[in-house]
Amino acid sequence: MSNPKVVLLKARKKRLEQGHPWVYATEIDRLEGEAQPGDLVDIVTHQGRYLATGYWNPKSQITVRVVSYQPIAAMDVSFFRDRLLKCQEHRRRFVKDSDCRIVYGEADFLPGLVVDRFNNVLVLQLLTLGMDARREALIEALIEVFQPQGIYERSDVSVRLLEGLEERTGVLYGDCPSIIEIEENGLKLEVDIVEGQKTGYFFDQRENRAAIAPLMTGWGGRSGIRLADREAAESGLAGSGELAAHKAADSANLVPVNANGKIVTFPYWDGASVLECFAHTGSFTLHACKYGAKKVTCLDVSEHAIDTAKRNVERNGFTDRVEFVVADAFEYLRTQVKGIDERKQRGLGGVDTSKKLEGAAGRTWDVVILDPPAFAKTKSAVPGACRGYKDINLQGLKLVNEGGYLVTASCSYHMKPELFLETIQEAAVDAGKMLRLVEWRAAGKDHPQLLGVNEGHYLKFAIFEVRSK
Repeated sequence: MSNPKVVLLKARKKRLEQGHPWVYATEIDRLEGEAQPGDLVDIVTHQGRYLATGYWNPKSQITVRVVSYQPIAAMDVSFFRDRLLKCQEHRRRFVKDSDCRIVYGEADFLPGLVVDRFNNVLVLQLLTLGMDARREALIEALIEVFQPQGIYERSDVSVRLLEGLEERTGVLYGDCPSIIEIEENGLKLEVDIVEGQKTGYFFDQRENRAAIAPLMTGWGGRSGIRLADREAAESGLAGSGELAAHKAADSANLVPVNANGKIVTFPYWDGASVLECFAHTGSFTLHACKYGAKKVTCLDVSEHAIDTAKRNVERNGFTDRVEFVVADAFEYLRTQVKGIDERKQRGLGGVDTSKKLEGAAGRTWDVVILDPPAFAKTKSAVPGACRGYKDINLQGLKLVNEGGYLVTASCSYHMKPELFLETIQEAAVDAGKMLRLVEWRAAGKDHPQLLGVNEGHYLKFAIFEVRSK
């Protein structure tokens, strides 16, 4: 028996033919046959030509979501098994960590489904009626393919309300501890699958976090530290002209010395000073330390997030190099910039020096990292988001040491790449800075992108070298 048919309007845009897996209510002429919400329907042109099969929900503006470009009769255990095996194959090929996103909705041809793997626990989000209606078949297939210790649901997302569904959370299978330790790029992290944001952790920045490695060393020279022959340094010759006689010394015998020729014993003498804002659980902070940072300031407005970041830093042995700040990032950055401005004014004279400067204000860093939450969740929020992104990047740029780096990101889908770059450029102009683009990246390979589906191209990540005009 064939599926009911959704007949599309003649005058619609040919989005479906160009690879987009959504059919909006405004594109549909009529439904031929009987269908209950969540049922499979065949999508046909106004001439009756078959295009795809998807699940139907008349309560949603996205009325049909495509699951196949060949006719299928059911989304059963066999269907899910086949799709999940392909998801598994992709991750095994491209993602070295087993902890990753293993299903990414439409990009994995499973619209309305997100699954993250934390150690051996799967955390899933069922975002649509069509997927929610098949949870039993899905869970059976997940168990068969991935053999998890447990499956936990985090369908506590407002988009379900648009589908006529209530928000849901809880254990679906097996043993699901609330706190799980995962590994990313060789680092150990704690994930709270019950109380953490979204599914508990943001895997999409994995490769971007690794991309900061080249920024973390090469800074010792700015402090007057250089490498010298150990014998010369120990004999007190490292600070004199007699050092030239030791140039042919074995490079393995070189030691760092300061401007006075004294040996520097701090192992991270060549590391960067780093500020991470919107740190959440400190993932960029951990990577900065792993790659050799000298000192990291880890900042988030949430005390709960910073408590988690502290534990993550401690479990990786980085405690002595990290300071934690619970504060609003916008306010904190402005305070630092204000301190710099006040010090400049004092240097020029004519300022009341009896007023004490704030001790913590006026700091700068070699690398400033800005990874804020989405500022634009709807199209109408874009103007306000532009102001937010410009402000945060403007203040951040002013706090980067000359020749240092700004690492900045946006996870707002509605903030298009061109607009994001334009906004950062405006911030640079106002800050009197010149930016040189070093890296331009998107989400990692466990978040694949379908061409023609712009909604999946949400994450923008950039590294800029910062110089004054």
